[in-house]
Amino acid sequence: MRILVVLTYYRPHTSGLTIYAERLCKALANRGHQVTVLTSQFDPATPAEEMVDGVHIIRVPVAFRVSKGVIMPSFGRVATRLVRTHDVIQLHLPQFDAAGVALRGRLWRKPTVITYHCDLDMPPGFLSRLANLAIYVMNRLAAFFTHGFVAYTDDFANNSPFLKANLSKVTVIQPPVVMPEADPVAVTGFGVQHHVREHYPVIGMATRFASEKGVEILLDALPDVISQFPQCKVLYAGTYQNVMGEEAYFQKLLPVIQHYQSLGQWTFLGNLSPADMVSFYQNLDILVVPSLNSTESFGLVQIEAMINGTPCIASALPGVRQPVLRHGMGKVVPIGDAKALAAAVVEIAENKASYIQPAEPIRDFYRPDQVAEQYEALFQRINEQIGRKH
Repeated sequence: MRILVVLTYYRPHTSGLTIYAERLCKALANRGHQVTVLTSQFDPATPAEEMVDGVHIIRVPVAFRVSKGVIMPSFGRVATRLVRTHDVIQLHLPQFDAAGVALRGRLWRKPTVITYHCDLDMPPGFLSRLANLAIYVMNRLAAFFTHGFVAYTDDFANNSPFLKANLSKVTVIQPPVVMPEADPVAVTGFGVQHHVREHYPVIGMATRFASEKGVEILLDALPDVISQFPQCKVLYAGTYQNVMGEEAYFQKLLPVIQHYQSLGQWTFLGNLSPADMVSFYQNLDILVVPSLNSTESFGLVQIEAMINGTPCIASALPGVRQPVLRHGMGKVVPIGDAKALAAAVVEIAENKASYIQPAEPIRDFYRPDQVAEQYEALFQRINEQIGRKH
């Protein structure tokens, strides 16, 4: 099949959505499909067109930004050409441009599927509210034109206002997760570099620095954790400086973080390679995902951590709580409850061995090839429903 994948941001941008899309695109290409990604040239330094891991990437120039969104005047022309020459359209939402692409898929009778990653909750501000409204409208138009939806979990689908209104068209497919094998020398070296042996427990966060991720919940929890484990430490992996739309949030929390940095109890690691992420997870005692709203719908990092033997603590958001509930490697805590988060950290730190499960069944369940196979079956079902044959 010739599969067109459309999303606002693609690699090298780093987020759960872009990592999901990259893994799925690679898996589909490895299974013999012709995969094209249509996305924004969010960074002018990135090539307008390139082949990466068998995936053809086309980036449309950005004229200007509205909050975290991008405006691309030539997007419609490029989308029209690509929809006409591909067999299947896969859209990743939230996305402002999705409605127009879904309409094109409907007009040319191309199976069109939306993978819905999260609900949208933009930061405060007039432009953000305007962008939120625009994407809300465009997402619903896209839903009207599309043939099917993919959600990570039934839990999120049943609680998302957007998906709940379209449940008859929702297929649940687990997200793709793949991690390199651990290099014991690299794992040890990572621990030495970041003085892991001097601290317990080592608490990890792996996400871009954004208000919906609940960084302040971890900060508020640290005094209670330190009262029980004075040598605890936080390792933070992910973009933390100059995150679009999050600069004020970072500056607000920075004084508290700098206090813990001065004590050697907080280290920013920045973006890590997949191999370095393995070393990161294997040097943690606990990974925390204290997300605050439905802009988080799962938390792929939980599965990555579990594969590497690290228990997780997740907030009780629909979808986000599912990795812990499904695999039994950690605890779920109330949303925004720093006291509960601290208590969970202490509980796991005192009884870590009881929260460890075999890695291989978890790894197998999320293998990208298996996920790609389920997408193929969905594309074929829709293809048969609309009477097209390839």
